[in-house]
Amino acid sequence: MDEKLRLLLCEDDENLGMLLREYLQAKGYAADLCPDGEVGYKTFLKNKYDLCVLDVMMPRKDGFTLAQEIRQANAEIPIIFLTAKTLKEDILEGFKIGADDYITKPFSMEELTFRIEAILRRVRGKRNKESNIYKIGRFTFDTQKQILAIGDKQTKLTTKESELLGLLCAHANEILQRDFALKTIWIDDNYFNARSMDVYITKLRKHLREDESIEIINIHGKGYKLIIPED
Repeated sequence: MDEKLRLLLCEDDENLGMLLREYLQAKGYAADLCPDGEVGYKTFLKNKYDLCVLDVMMPRKDGFTLAQEIRQANAEIPIIFLTAKTLKEDILEGFKIGADDYITKPFSMEELTFRIEAILRRVRGKRNKESNIYKIGRFTFDTQKQILAIGDKQTKLTTKESELLGLLCAHANEILQRDFALKTIWIDDNYFNARSMDVYITKLRKHLREDESIEIINIHGKGYKLIIPED
């Protein structure tokens, strides 16, 4: 297993939460424990995680709501739900939101780690097969070489331009949450970094203006959306 893969663990049962965290840490994971959904979402935005383990029934914000918000910030991160509920409707709701797995209480620690390891193996395999090339309308964007090309014209992007465009492409035709982009690229979402990101958005718009079918729009209070023609 990769060293110190980081997990977000949200569980309102203090004893169970601490037991889970200690067990996962003993298995080589870095696990951050949150007592409710609101703390969980704030913690998620501050750090980079490989997988989320969310209890469904939590105070202040339930696991389903938290998962939807996490999915808006990061559409790809794996999510496992923990719940005492065994109703078919609840399980279907979890998978509808985009759960990768669903474990009902009581469960064994070995079962949880087995499920986590299986999901992470699948995700790593998928990422290894993914192309580093994005098609953006008439443009081609090579994330490794940081080159944006249209016809015979090639533009070498700066690292931050490339990272920001890569995030926009990964969330194409979806909202890229402002806080998530700042935390991912600038590490800190302070005022000055936010203004810096606005400048880079303007630069990317200029790079992409040769294709009028492409647009980067502001979503007030949320973030940005890269609009590209869908196949």
